[in-house]
Amino acid sequence: MSVLNKRATIYFDPEVHRALKIKAAVTSRSISELIDDAIRHELAEDEEDIRVFEERAKEPTLSFETVLKDLKADGKI
Repeated sequence: MSVLNKRATIYFDPEVHRALKIKAAVTSRSISELIDDAIRHELAEDEEDIRVFEERAKEPTLSFETVLKDLKADGKI
């Protein structure tokens, strides 16, 4: 079990809370651990999105019309 030492009050839909309780019991983990892991996963995805955005920020911008014309020229639409 990881050390969780900050508290927050979170309100769940009753069905979501029930599902969390069941998953916690089945996996022998606490609801806090499940939520902590889920939030970490979401934050990691956000970090990845930001990294990719920064890598691609200097790419040239193409207009919709240009992309459409290229797709038609390539026979893709």
